[in-house]
Amino acid sequence: MSDSFQDALAGLADIVGDKHVIASGPDLEPYVVDWRGRYHGRAVAVVKPGSTAEVASVVKFCAARRLAIVPQGGNTGMCGAATPDDRAGNVVIRLDRMRAVRDVSPLANTITVEAGCILADVQNAARDVDRYFPLSLGAEGSCQIGGNISTNAGGTAVLRYGPTRDLVLGLEVVLPDGRVLNGLRALRKDNTGYALKQLFIGAEGTLGIVTAAVLKLFAPPRSSALALLKLQGVEQALEIMQRLRGAVGDRLGSLEIMSRSQIEAIAKTVPHVTIPFELTTPWYLIVELTDTLAGVDLNEPLAAVLAEAMEAGLAEDAILASSLAQAKAIWAVRHSVSEGNKRSGYVVSHDSVVPLERQAAFVNNVEARIKAAVPHANVVMHGHIGDGNIHVVALMDRVHCQDPDATAKLVAEINEIVDDETAAQGGAISAEHGIGITNRGRLARVADPLDIELMRDIKQLLDPDGLMNPGKIFAAGGVRR
Repeated sequence: MSDSFQDALAGLADIVGDKHVIASGPDLEPYVVDWRGRYHGRAVAVVKPGSTAEVASVVKFCAARRLAIVPQGGNTGMCGAATPDDRAGNVVIRLDRMRAVRDVSPLANTITVEAGCILADVQNAARDVDRYFPLSLGAEGSCQIGGNISTNAGGTAVLRYGPTRDLVLGLEVVLPDGRVLNGLRALRKDNTGYALKQLFIGAEGTLGIVTAAVLKLFAPPRSSALALLKLQGVEQALEIMQRLRGAVGDRLGSLEIMSRSQIEAIAKTVPHVTIPFELTTPWYLIVELTDTLAGVDLNEPLAAVLAEAMEAGLAEDAILASSLAQAKAIWAVRHSVSEGNKRSGYVVSHDSVVPLERQAAFVNNVEARIKAAVPHANVVMHGHIGDGNIHVVALMDRVHCQDPDATAKLVAEINEIVDDETAAQGGAISAEHGIGITNRGRLARVADPLDIELMRDIKQLLDPDGLMNPGKIFAAGGVRR
């Protein structure tokens, strides 16, 4: 390590303390590799500040020495957005120590938390005051709320409550020069100029580091009903959704779809998850109704809609969960898709969102084209059909992916098919996973040039030296024009 890097380590340790700086050895490894093991970078140090003031001091220190800064939450992302590149001078900033719940207000239905809070801990803190934080996803036991905000995470409750963007009232952000933007206002109505917080939600840490947030809370669901439907196609799922919305309105909380091939991949690779139903049709739909009133019988209206759907030939079979344990077993299958896919081979995943009416055409076209182009790929799908977000995943045996150049060519071919079909159906290539490294080239290919130009202008304004999470969304060094 050079003398300048040694001096940098000493300076960082002066700010946060020796034990909160990781500089070498196996302890550094988990922070420079993404969750899927796809990207492997380098860092001169991993720094764990314990307060917003320490984050600001670390950022100022790095900016003065032109050390690149890589904000990292729970490192559970799908696109490499929290992984450093291979330059020598990266500093990874983790907010693990910043887990305080600063305030909870049942009156205002808000919770103020630091960015290092684990998502499940935010949910529990809300539950402690008889409130509900609805963001829910498979990694909720390890992902951090700062990362959720920086990627505008979606999850299984978007249909009713919206994505993370809709759940944030205020933000505290350390800017690339170390200044602190204090926007921790718990106001439902605030029309004083530009909504600056929106710049940082979904920006993947390229414009600043979120250090705390004011989040919306809701009355908790006190009654629920869940069913699993066996379907022949996505068209049937859309018709059932339309009927459900007409019958139960906002009580429709979640609507999740999985292909048979997706569930089979889980069954083969995730032994601790039991598939609590027979696989007899191509598609499986999870329907969950919720109500904030206790004692409401939601099984009755759900059963009525399901009976009508089966009579109309829209569903082959329906399983109405008879207990909380059965409902949890069904949800366990849905929440195991990422783990199952990771274990199944080389994963080429997509995060397309298309208009609701176009989902069936998108699914049918993209599957046929991928299978024709790459016959050995196992195409699996899952997603949030209620908000148009279908994840198309091509799983390839690693035997076919030994040669990096050949693999890159295959991935590019599959991506192009998915992106072209997404555009043809009037959609976008990322609904909730973001851009990061994985989708950087795809964004440049499909985005409106004016969108790219304006994003570059914003990046240039806030981070003129390109030191904040370089190489994400834009190529490193590719901000200035």
